[in-house]
Amino acid sequence: MLRGLLSCTPLLLAAAAQAAGAPAARNLTDIVYAQVDGRALALDLHLPAGSSHPPLVVYVHGGAWRAGSKSEYPQFLVAHGYAVASVEFRQSTEARFPADVQDIKAAIRFLRARSADYGYRAGRIAIAGASSGAHLAAVVGTGNGIAELEGGEGDYPRQSSAVQALVSWYGAADLATILAQSTSYGVSVREPALRLLLGGLPEEVPELARLASPVLHVDAQDPPAILLHGDQDPQMPVNQTLELEAAYRRAKVPVELVVVDGAKHGGDAFYTGEPARRVLAFLRRTIGH
Repeated sequence: MLRGLLSCTPLLLAAAAQAAGAPAARNLTDIVYAQVDGRALALDLHLPAGSSHPPLVVYVHGGAWRAGSKSEYPQFLVAHGYAVASVEFRQSTEARFPADVQDIKAAIRFLRARSADYGYRAGRIAIAGASSGAHLAAVVGTGNGIAELEGGEGDYPRQSSAVQALVSWYGAADLATILAQSTSYGVSVREPALRLLLGGLPEEVPELARLASPVLHVDAQDPPAILLHGDQDPQMPVNQTLELEAAYRRAKVPVELVVVDGAKHGGDAFYTGEPARRVLAFLRRTIGH
């Protein structure tokens, strides 16, 4: 699970808050947002304590597109006044891309339609993700209006699935270059993951690989982004984030790059200290507080 609240863990913070009699965050789990082929897809909604109508961050967990759980989410965002909706989606063991993105977009439409029921703000929504979840978040953020990505899941087709900010923690961005950039360890992890995600390696399914590469979708209409990556990541090449940054700069869309010195793939270094402060400042600028 992702942890960190600038200088202390969320569990320690929760214990301190309870001891002081402070209100706790509200955690609403297993809210069904769509039915797909008889399967219920759900999200967990975490609402910050003492905040009325907080801004909303939709979070996509990692796990090589085939594992992980919606129980994983960046808790420091909730502690700093943001509602976080952590989304379940069909993983690559169940359905190939773009089913995962279509599910996430259905969740965003549901969250917009039901904002009054739960009490968060939905006029401006941020999407965030880590690792493979950051890749899917970037596809959602840059792929607004692409018919193959929208899908028809859920009960609110008239709602927009657009987002107004993107937070990417060490994600993929260009599936045509990712294997060439990877370490031998990274290749050993990524080749089987890509075969599940796409039904083949990128060169075997080039059209689908292009659809799944956010660097190819970036244009002037896309949301601002903050991109975080460790300079010692052995699993996801930092060049993937650099490629996405370059695409944003070519399109003249605001982008902020945070290279975390000495960091590998995940860990507290991304969710505490200066990286956490940069993310919070970015969210305040883009979706408010």
